[in-house]
Amino acid sequence: MVINGLDIWLEEIDTDKQPPFALVANQTSLTANWEYSWHALGRMGIEPAVLFSPEHGLFSTEQDQVAVDAQPVDDMKVVSLYGNDEVSLVPDRKIFESIESIVFDIQDIGTRYYTYANTMALIMEELHGSGVELVVLDRPNPLGGTMVEGPMLDEKYRSFVGVFNVPVRHGLTVGELALLYKDNCRLDVKLRVIPVKGYSRNMLFPHYGVSWVPQSPNMPTFETALLYPGMCLLEGTNVSEGRGTTSPFHLAGAPFVDPFALAEYLQSEQLGDFIYRPVYFKPWHNKYAGETAGGVYTQVVNQHTQRSFLAGVALARALAQLYTDDFCFLHDVYEFNSTYPAFDLLCGSSTIREMIQAGSTLRDIDQCIQDENSSFRKYKSSFHLYD
Repeated sequence: MVINGLDIWLEEIDTDKQPPFALVANQTSLTANWEYSWHALGRMGIEPAVLFSPEHGLFSTEQDQVAVDAQPVDDMKVVSLYGNDEVSLVPDRKIFESIESIVFDIQDIGTRYYTYANTMALIMEELHGSGVELVVLDRPNPLGGTMVEGPMLDEKYRSFVGVFNVPVRHGLTVGELALLYKDNCRLDVKLRVIPVKGYSRNMLFPHYGVSWVPQSPNMPTFETALLYPGMCLLEGTNVSEGRGTTSPFHLAGAPFVDPFALAEYLQSEQLGDFIYRPVYFKPWHNKYAGETAGGVYTQVVNQHTQRSFLAGVALARALAQLYTDDFCFLHDVYEFNSTYPAFDLLCGSSTIREMIQAGSTLRDIDQCIQDENSSFRKYKSSFHLYD
């Protein structure tokens, strides 16, 4: 049975001697008994000095890239770490004067551009040299701890969707990421990780024996999380990634797409762990809201061996090949960054986009990615907390 860091920490707390602290949490911060962490603490007579929430808000009520302000939760002080500008992404340093630690407890999904772990990294930078401790209540990586996939981050492309210099799918827990980031950036941070009990690296979410809690509005199921490392790349294009439907990241398409031609093209790439079903769909918000789009529904066949980042690249490449006059990469403001195209920020460099535009084969693109993954696999093992 998997026991998360939160439950272990709550057992360790001395209610008479708990020093003042801040809590970074959202609706995934749950005990084994399905009690929110701040409620469990309140029942013990302990209350955080401040409760910080990440992107999407405390209860994941807001869509991506939407500033979060007032939030409903009892009489507690809730401060959003996702507002209208980059300054809002980190706590006001004045809070450090009244607390001894910041406790981080949010379920991540094992993808570099999912922003919750990035919030943790930015907090670590703010804590550098402050003497305030960061306590990470670890939780398993639902995608497992063995698969590594996707390019590394070029520091020039650092953004809120790219803080850690790790592959897109990194195979680490948030606790392990914190250890890696402290070492990689040489941060003077008092860091304590409360490990998970009963977790091993080869476990995927279905092995935990618990129900899925959506981490954000467009992460309704575990299989959505499996597809996200690749299908999120479409956010950087003029093709819908299925937001505004009941199947985000499964569905992808646009009004100019012939679903049968696209499905046939993708099946010819022989990505055996996926099936592409030709479909039409109509988003109710986001790209092409109210319009009928042609596209594909991606179904995962093998959860353990599927390479979702490569599948996302294959989809972007197929669209670029089939719809040269209609398909494009976007260059708008994306997560507070207007310097580089969103696709590049997600990939961590311009290499993959340029290879797609140059007509490179999927095999050549994959080889470019694999060369980077090999050295990272050895490096990341130094921070493993689990076998």
